[in-house]
Amino acid sequence: MSSDAVLSRIDADLPQALERLKALLRIPSISTDPAYKADCDAAADWLVRDLQSMGIEAVKRPTPGHPMVVAHVDGPGPHLLFYGHYDVQPVDPIELWHNDPFDPQIEDTPKGRVIRGRGTADDKGQLMTFVEACRAWIAVHGSLPCKMTFFFEGEEESGSPSLVPFMKENAEELRADLALICDTGLFESRVPGIEVMLRGMLQEEITITGPDIDLHSGLFGGAAINPIRVLSRCIAALHDDTGRITIPGFYDGVPELSDEVRAQWQALDFDHAAFLGDVGLSHPAGEQDRTPLEMLWARPTCEVNGITGGYTGEGFKTVLPSRASCKISFRLVGTQDPLAIRQNLIAMIEGMLPPDCSVSFVNHGASPAFQIRQTDARFDTALAALTEEWGVPAAYTGSGGSIPIAGYFQDLLDTPPMLIGFGKDDDGLHSPNEKYDVESFHKGMRSWARILAAFTS
Repeated sequence: MSSDAVLSRIDADLPQALERLKALLRIPSISTDPAYKADCDAAADWLVRDLQSMGIEAVKRPTPGHPMVVAHVDGPGPHLLFYGHYDVQPVDPIELWHNDPFDPQIEDTPKGRVIRGRGTADDKGQLMTFVEACRAWIAVHGSLPCKMTFFFEGEEESGSPSLVPFMKENAEELRADLALICDTGLFESRVPGIEVMLRGMLQEEITITGPDIDLHSGLFGGAAINPIRVLSRCIAALHDDTGRITIPGFYDGVPELSDEVRAQWQALDFDHAAFLGDVGLSHPAGEQDRTPLEMLWARPTCEVNGITGGYTGEGFKTVLPSRASCKISFRLVGTQDPLAIRQNLIAMIEGMLPPDCSVSFVNHGASPAFQIRQTDARFDTALAALTEEWGVPAAYTGSGGSIPIAGYFQDLLDTPPMLIGFGKDDDGLHSPNEKYDVESFHKGMRSWARILAAFTS
């Protein structure tokens, strides 16, 4: 089925589509804060009404947390499911926002027009690219070209506690031929692609305790053990001088890239100097025998995300602290086992403790890496449609982040996920002054229209 008339409709309707997106963005659907529970409900209601306005049967489904929005459209094959999330991150620190984060505005910037506000890129703007493509398709053809399920959740930014139980309970209803997910971005803000490699995650909090109470450093310094010094030594031991991670067995299950994938990534001509230069850096700091793109997509990491201990307020306090803590996250690849890595980390730290010190560990999450099975020919079809819309060769890419929903579709529903997104590197996800380029919104809609046409031709 041709997409030409649908593309023309998308172009003509762009101003109205932006206004609809603004209406959704005005709802402060912050899922992690109970004070915004009613707003999360309101966002779900808004999406239900919007889908119903197109003649789509949509309902709000309760969960122990925030509701799901589920909608179905009957039709010929294939059966496609589209997933997105309507919840957003908190806005703190509010003083760094230039405007009200829930009063979205269109701005002209040196790089083009953007829509600015919380949730613009993550994930309301991305979600609405697909909804608007469907709206244009229905307006032109009277119906969608295939069987469709819409599945929107409201807890993605707070760990999705209700998601897996809901998917298991409603597996037959949600199972489809392909799950489309729009929560990713363009490579170097210009190259469209499909993400097929997602890193896993292990998050660990470590606390080392020495003396029973904080001590005067003049009276006890030198004689009493300092937990900060012990913790610092443990942290320093996690990497060698080449950037390699030293936890025993850490690299078990880490695969090498195939020649085909390596060649494709080299063809992307990644400018790591510009990538680091944009954040005031110049030299890659990971494993020195790996390319920067391998470090970002295909290699595991160990990063310290925070350290506390002693007095950190204004002025000075000569205290020898009782406790020192750090939070460490690991990004995992291949078949690395996060639970085995955790046990090896615990054994390594315990083995480094001097007398008079104890250590405790708190796990904040563990999930394995994920490789998408590309057995469906529609992956290549979608890649060709993206190339046609963006005018540059689309690519299969990896991701430094973790998107658990992709694994849930594959493992719980036996539905292959396809991750396509249109965000840019400077969108400021989770940060003050988040934005989404109008170009990303516009061409995102057009991309989905081309993909739907290609899938059903």
